Amino acid sequence: MKKIGACQSNYIPWKGYFDMISQVDEFIFYDDVQYTKEDWRSRNKIKTDNGLLWLSVPVGKSEDRLICDVKITNNDWQRKHWQNILQFYKKAPFFHEYEKFFEDFYLNEIHGNLSDMNIDLIKRICTEILSIKTKFGDSREFNLQGRKENRLLDLLEKTDATHCLVGPAAKSYINEQHFADRNIKLEWMDYSGYPEYKQLFGEFEHAVSILDLIFNVGGDAPFYVYGWRNKCS
Repeated sequence: MKKIGACQSNYIPWKGYFDMISQVDEFIFYDDVQYTKEDWRSRNKIKTDNGLLWLSVPVGKSEDRLICDVKITNNDWQRKHWQNILQFYKKAPFFHEYEKFFEDFYLNEIHGNLSDMNIDLIKRICTEILSIKTKFGDSREFNLQGRKENRLLDLLEKTDATHCLVGPAAKSYINEQHFADRNIKLEWMDYSGYPEYKQLFGEFEHAVSILDLIFNVGGDAPFYVYGWRNKCS
């Protein structure tokens, strides 16, 4: 059995993104597809004392490019994002435990490509904070053919997948029978049931960056991402 997951890279993704990574044998970053503006590729949300705040990486609005080709030409945003994170999470119970990790990312590194930046940080959070052992791959390695469903099927065949885990958004273009015809079991990612944890700033919100979880629960973060599933099974 070999379960594959594939998804575009996101900027400081929410916990569900990392949960999906934890559930597969190999996770493929799928960034040689069209960039979509005002999407999770270049932005995410954090909690503040005045509601949710978008942190957006300025990369322009052109959709005439692949995600992997999106350049970051101005790095002023890095300090601004870090200042916002510091302002609203410095009182979180475990902020100082992870402060250096994220401060280095924002203040001591220069990022010139959106995809490379996202992938690097996602991998580091997986291995250094969330204890996720999943193998990583890059769709650019496979010279994929076709579009949408056919392209995904090509990827699965080239990675010798027997199972594929996909997000609910893919239901708009996937025909499950086509996967069955190729002896690939299709599984749909379920983002329900995540346990709540003690957050700052009022009413609980699931759909925020993984930063919120890490700063608020520290070393227990793996449980809230994927460990709770074992407890429920």
